[in-house]
Amino acid sequence: MAIAAYASLLDAVRGVRWPARGPVAAAPPGSHHSRLRGSSAEFAEYRPYRQGDDPRRIDWKLLARSDRASIRLATERAVLPTTIIIDASASLAFPEATLGKWLLAKQVAAGLASAAHASADPVGLVVVAHDGVHTLAPRTRHGVVGDMMRVLEGTAPRGTTPLAGSVRAAHDIPRIAIITDLLGDADATLAAARVHRAKGGEVHLVHVVAAEELDPPAGARLATDPEDDRVERALTDSTREGYLAAFGAWRAEQADRWTASGAQYHLASTATPADRIVRQVTDPRRVESSRTHAEGAHA
Repeated sequence: MAIAAYASLLDAVRGVRWPARGPVAAAPPGSHHSRLRGSSAEFAEYRPYRQGDDPRRIDWKLLARSDRASIRLATERAVLPTTIIIDASASLAFPEATLGKWLLAKQVAAGLASAAHASADPVGLVVVAHDGVHTLAPRTRHGVVGDMMRVLEGTAPRGTTPLAGSVRAAHDIPRIAIITDLLGDADATLAAARVHRAKGGEVHLVHVVAAEELDPPAGARLATDPEDDRVERALTDSTREGYLAAFGAWRAEQADRWTASGAQYHLASTATPADRIVRQVTDPRRVESSRTHAEGAHA
């Protein structure tokens, strides 16, 4: 996918913003509600004047009515630095004919980056690839989304690429989005995400699955683990029902575990347009619950 191929996606998500899920800790001024109270224009509440307060913040009209000096407090605004961590392991190169999972993962990453950038938030990228971890630190400058797309286009999904270390390394980033098919070090990645949440960070898990995994074509075939070709399984008409039940139960389990950790879980099927997934992640109220999809997609 050439960078120009992202144009239709970026057009589709133009105007999409990515609001914080809750108040943001102390940070530079930005578009999200802060946990602090200050003197911005967005009124929140009054409190009694205390010695040392700036007299210019006294509400003189209220003083005239009540004979009590009160300070107007307001909701401060803050930025939310965001890092998108993307899995570039061999299992994302499925189906081999289309690389559908990898193409979707890249498009979702670009769309989320665009939404964060449009919200005036610093946005960065971590690509966990077979040849190392490629990192772009969160930035707000013009062109940062294009820089991220170029890194993605220079990466091919192959090999085994543990994600947990990159999640741990992002411990100081207030918001992270992890894009993966959960076919690698899923337990270790979840443990790292739990730590991130415990520290107050916002975590999104975008679980990429292929439509062919949800509904395999009829007929006998031999499925090979792309990250370990010694692992093979026969998928026939007689074993298909058992596979669908097991895969559905596994997806539901992953959704439960990630949701219980405090993360936002989003199922991303290659049958779903990337812009719809971006809107689901940035504002899940606009789309049917991804948790429901995880349990019932192609059940």
